[in-house]
Amino acid sequence: MDLTEYLTAEWKPALGCTEPAAVAYAACLAAGLGRGEPRMARLVLDVRTYKNCHAVGIPNSGHKTGVLWALALGAVLMDASPGLQIFRTISPEALAEAGRLLDRGAVHVDVDASRDGLYIDCTVACVGGVGRAVLEQDHTRVTRLEVDGVVVPVAVDPEAIQSGPSVREQVGTMSLPELLALAATLSEADRVHLREGMTLNLAMAAQCVDHLPMGFVAAAGQEPLLRIPRLVSAGVLGRMSGEPLTVMSLAGSGNKGITVSVALTLWARAQGYTENRIEEALALACLLTTATTHRLGTLSAVCGASNAAGIGLAVGLVHLGGGGVPQMDLAIQNMVGNLAGLICDGAKIGCAMKAMTGVEAAFRAATLALSGFGIPETDGIVGFDGSSSLVNLGRLAQRGMAGADGEILDIMQAKLGQG
Repeated sequence: MDLTEYLTAEWKPALGCTEPAAVAYAACLAAGLGRGEPRMARLVLDVRTYKNCHAVGIPNSGHKTGVLWALALGAVLMDASPGLQIFRTISPEALAEAGRLLDRGAVHVDVDASRDGLYIDCTVACVGGVGRAVLEQDHTRVTRLEVDGVVVPVAVDPEAIQSGPSVREQVGTMSLPELLALAATLSEADRVHLREGMTLNLAMAAQCVDHLPMGFVAAAGQEPLLRIPRLVSAGVLGRMSGEPLTVMSLAGSGNKGITVSVALTLWARAQGYTENRIEEALALACLLTTATTHRLGTLSAVCGASNAAGIGLAVGLVHLGGGGVPQMDLAIQNMVGNLAGLICDGAKIGCAMKAMTGVEAAFRAATLALSGFGIPETDGIVGFDGSSSLVNLGRLAQRGMAGADGEILDIMQAKLGQG
């Protein structure tokens, strides 16, 4: 694996929250197999995908939210080729048709609590037949297609066939020195790719400042450590509200991409670092975000924007500040000792505050680490270095908090019943 392969896999454009976009993508694939006007759509999701679709805004939909709208819209859209940017194809006609499906009670969603990883199983009954599409592990990874109950071949790009571990798995098992060395191999094409994401994510943050109370985000030139976390919050809030701007996602999450790139870029530019230096630090921050995501899981019981992206950002800030592996270890230990256990209760506007918390914590963690201070390994789940701390964080998220998602699901469904 080289850095270009990594960025191609993990630094991807997305429109709206990735989970409802993946639901719409699967529904569109299924409806295309069914042929003709959709009459009924049924969806089965894992718990974590469900919670990330529960209340989040859908771009270009007139402020519609939630999994039922994502499913209904996907079933009536005609073209699945945009993938995670599928919501850019929404038209007034599609909105009206999706609304009719919902009004007839023809859209159904179930949760399969036995599924550990990402699982999206969509069946759409159309005038011409019944289509089914299943996505697993990754937001666009099609593992099964059916027409009228008969399995049809899944078209697979030969270059995409993996004979070994995924890119995320490879990064997740690399040591910090190895990740640092990989980040230093940036080609000019890699830099262009990173800059594209920086531009998209900064545009989302700038566009969405007015989503927050007037004066909450200070004017340019004000204290950057106060201004930058709030700009990140604005970007995440806009995305969760369904703002129709494409962002560059990181490790399967647009919120992670915004958190890492907006905070690191704005801070580095305010401090006068060169663009080349910023790009190198951002590459490292992305790699650490991916490594942490591998430990936590693609969808997790803990907040990825604050934990995974926050850790990536903290390490990138240490790199900018001239710190080496020992200081990066301290920064990771500071983050794990501070934010571990901050839950993920789905994608929604509240993510904006969690992302802001993660950015603020990352600045503190990096500043303390550059001064030689780190939470010691005798404290709680903190390990003897950064890598062991990530292992412990992953154990907490995937095993220790296994019951959290079930409770969150019960609370969400109870609120729906009250409505």
